[in-house]
Amino acid sequence: MDWQDKLIHLYVSICQHDQTQLWIHGQRLSNNPTVTFTDEEGLTVSLFGMMQQHTRIKAIHTYTQDHLEAWFPHLPAYPGFSQRLNRLARVFAPLIEQILKDSALSNVFPHPYLVDSMPIVIAQSARSGKARVAKQIASKGGCASKKMGYYGVKLHLLAQYRAKGLPKPDDIGLTGAAHHDLTALRPLLPFLHDGQIFGDRIDADQTLKDTLFKKQNLAFHTPVKRKKGQASLTQDEKRLSQQVSRIRQPIEGLFSWIDRKTNLSVASQVRSYNGLCVHVFGRLAAACCLLAFYS
Repeated sequence: MDWQDKLIHLYVSICQHDQTQLWIHGQRLSNNPTVTFTDEEGLTVSLFGMMQQHTRIKAIHTYTQDHLEAWFPHLPAYPGFSQRLNRLARVFAPLIEQILKDSALSNVFPHPYLVDSMPIVIAQSARSGKARVAKQIASKGGCASKKMGYYGVKLHLLAQYRAKGLPKPDDIGLTGAAHHDLTALRPLLPFLHDGQIFGDRIDADQTLKDTLFKKQNLAFHTPVKRKKGQASLTQDEKRLSQQVSRIRQPIEGLFSWIDRKTNLSVASQVRSYNGLCVHVFGRLAAACCLLAFYS
């Protein structure tokens, strides 16, 4: 599939989704009944630009001006384009849901589920204490695996294992950086039954594991945490931790792939809550399009 076919495929998909589901999230409030540059075009331009690995809105606008003028002759100037995307911030999350629901991702098994999170950094280290951007959701927290403190948000993913290829995202959540991973996961657990879920060491909670297995036939596996006063893990505990980590590796690979394609983890250019939503969910939508349509 060449780039023209990909662009047409993306635009047609967005138009179909807009006519059925998305219009309610992005309904125009303007008293102007006619527009020369539609919301569907705006979404297409932004996602296609991200899929071409242009990770800033300005770069997407410049790329469209320079290479896609014949396709989008009424592209507004950069300030108007940026404002339009911010007004469409609420559309990106339901668009991701529609893309994944309608995609032809094959080889998906009902179980196991894989769960993990990644930091999205608005301000790091010394600057994190003074940051106030998107304070409706962002907060100051830390990432143990990267050994850093930051101000920003966490992206949480529940994904389904695929025998070949990256895992298929099943549920996506966004919380402040201070939010505990297990707290974000708990609302989803009542909907999972008869299978296995693999989490990180931070998700370890033996009481929760016992309850899930007894009531939902759901085995929740995490690497083993040392008990209070325990100097080191036993050989059996080390082997179990290694096995869990090996099974979880694909979701870590998924985060790495998304970040490599979209630069999702760096949100230092974000200046508002709507801008943060466009940054996070716009890039995720572009990654899901790549994963669903072109992988």
